[in-house]
Amino acid sequence: MIFDFLMGLFSNDMAIDLGTATTLVYVKGEGIVLREPSIVAVQKGTDNVLAVGNEAKAMLGRTPGSIVAIRPMRDGVIADFEVTERMLRHFITKVHNRRAMVKPRIIICIPSGVTEVEKRAVRDSAEQAGARDVYLIEEPMAAAIGAGLPIDEPSGNMIVDIGGGTTEVAVISLGGIVYGRSLRVGGDELDEAIINYIKRAYNVLIGERTAEAVKIKMGSAYPLKQEMEMEVKGRDLVTGLPKTLEITSEEIRGSLEEPISAIVETIKMTLERTPPELAADIVDRGIILAGGTSQLRGMDIRLREATGVPVNQAEDPTTCVVLGSGKVLEESIEVLKKVVVGEKDYF
Repeated sequence: MIFDFLMGLFSNDMAIDLGTATTLVYVKGEGIVLREPSIVAVQKGTDNVLAVGNEAKAMLGRTPGSIVAIRPMRDGVIADFEVTERMLRHFITKVHNRRAMVKPRIIICIPSGVTEVEKRAVRDSAEQAGARDVYLIEEPMAAAIGAGLPIDEPSGNMIVDIGGGTTEVAVISLGGIVYGRSLRVGGDELDEAIINYIKRAYNVLIGERTAEAVKIKMGSAYPLKQEMEMEVKGRDLVTGLPKTLEITSEEIRGSLEEPISAIVETIKMTLERTPPELAADIVDRGIILAGGTSQLRGMDIRLREATGVPVNQAEDPTTCVVLGSGKVLEESIEVLKKVVVGEKDYF
């Protein structure tokens, strides 16, 4: 116990939002200190890591045959255990470099629908990467805390966290999730829908980065007051030569309809399963949107029209999850016990 106490004094405990698209790190007493893409560039056929985060993202889609840019997280869970471990180790070392001899205590956010095997993979990756203790917290709970919702009160709060790989929908009351659903649809699926549409409609292949740029610049879930046009460059699948297209925001909105409809239906289903008293609270308080993909133009209007419930954006949707985990880290061990997943493993 004394050893653990002394380790805590010298350790920079941290909370990590290990996202499909972006990893954020919060250090106790310092706030958010790192925000980088969840991408690793490795030498093909070896364990040699060439770049992680921002440097690796710059290589995405542009690497020679000897280098592979890997996204080790898919749909909010680990797709490549070894690469995730290397990425985590890099981020932990980068943040913790001055105290390399002392292992930090780490809280990691996970989607609410993950299996026990997936939880174990996250925990093992963090331990192998140098964590002293690893605690898991469900993303919707962390997002609700980060958005400043009164989760301990006996009233209904609904949070919708739309990230890169998953959409987390949860109704929270008295410090617990009353009903929640996890859908493996997020920003990645929107990018994929844009790639598939342009391929189908124009016989032109575009890369992930181009699709993401199109989504950010003119993607929408609801008709815009002023529609837009954009030049898109890709490779003609017939001639094999580079080609430039003019596409409109109406086309892109049409291409995104299927994944957006899936998100809307999941939210409606959650509302249908919510106990009546809590549903009444949600009508008064509204639905809170968090996660980077929730910033898609018109998403709030689309959800408001589909549900008849007020919809509000969190103050900083991209950092809600890691800020919520950070708040838990700053609190006492009793608060940590209340919200972490599988606390019996640790206490």
